[in-house]
Amino acid sequence: MELHIKTAGSAGQQQPENRARMLISCPDGPGIVSAVSRFLFDHGANIVQSDQYTMDPDGGMFFMRIEFDLEGLTDKQSKLEADFNEIAQRFSMDWKIYRAAKKKKLAIFVSKEDHCLVELLWQWQAGDLDAEIAVVVSNHPDMREYVESFGIEYRHIPVTKDNKPEAERQQLEAVGDDIDLIVLARYMQIVSPYFIENYRNRIINIHHSFLPAFVGGKPYAQAYDRGVKIIGATAHYVTEELDGGPIIEQDVQRVSHRDDVPELKRIGRTIERVVLARAVKWHAEDRILVHHNKTVVFN
Repeated sequence: MELHIKTAGSAGQQQPENRARMLISCPDGPGIVSAVSRFLFDHGANIVQSDQYTMDPDGGMFFMRIEFDLEGLTDKQSKLEADFNEIAQRFSMDWKIYRAAKKKKLAIFVSKEDHCLVELLWQWQAGDLDAEIAVVVSNHPDMREYVESFGIEYRHIPVTKDNKPEAERQQLEAVGDDIDLIVLARYMQIVSPYFIENYRNRIINIHHSFLPAFVGGKPYAQAYDRGVKIIGATAHYVTEELDGGPIIEQDVQRVSHRDDVPELKRIGRTIERVVLARAVKWHAEDRILVHHNKTVVFN
């Protein structure tokens, strides 16, 4: 089989150099859309896409995502942000401006199951995942040859019950300070609260959607024994509450009594790889806003 490989950093869409994305969260109230739109117009920007959502017009939260083009964005971004502070303070906004052409840098953590990692690499190679995969970190050596064939660094860091603090120190060193997102692509280790705090709302995990019904080992066998009719997967941001962080994406598929445990696992793997890839893509494109333990996803 012939494999066409692109070197690291070469895959992904080419975003317009002068395009930016603004994400806003604030208490709802009159005049927000008008103020933001007028500000961008006055600074010479052209809005190319705008999405908004309010939880409740009377005392709720307001969320907004705007894409705009601004000639000379690289040189003007600092002044644009400084000038926007007056509006942000007036409406008590949490906000951020991202350059669309500046790709998010990803670190992918994986154990032995490779289906989610393979999906992310395929989408990255095809240009469907607009990001840079900087490093793959694993507690097993199994995927080294495959990952390195893409020109991506592979770090094998064994993890045992006796070396977890040292292993985590090495993981943090491998990830570095300039990683925008960590993806747990079926990484079968629990990350510590310290690790989570360093990457708050920047770690995405994937798991089957049987929780909390079938906790522990062999969830598909448990589901088969109970005769479940729907299986699925959940992608979420990682918090200190195990598998309880803000949900980004979910999907399901109907199954029947004809599906044995291996078939349920096969279906589950397919859903997991698709759901995780969607969540990572939306984060990379600045489409997610987190509010408490929920997400607003503009997709």
